Amino acid sequence: MRDNVIANFVRTQRKKMGYTQEELALFSGLSLHFIQNLEQGKESLQLNKVNELLEFLGAKLDVKVGR
Repeated sequence: MRDNVIANFVRTQRKKMGYTQEELALFSGLSLHFIQNLEQGKESLQLNKVNELLEFLGAKLDVKVGR
């Protein structure tokens, strides 16, 4: 698995908050399957759901386009 900044951030924040993957799914309103896929760095995730989870964790997605 390649290094995935978002996956690492979500996993780290979840653990800092003391949540299991199941609890994070419940409290954020997202599915356990989504949380698991995100933390594993799966690339076929829906950006709106990623952004929703980042907001729940107190972060925002900042996308840079171009060089």
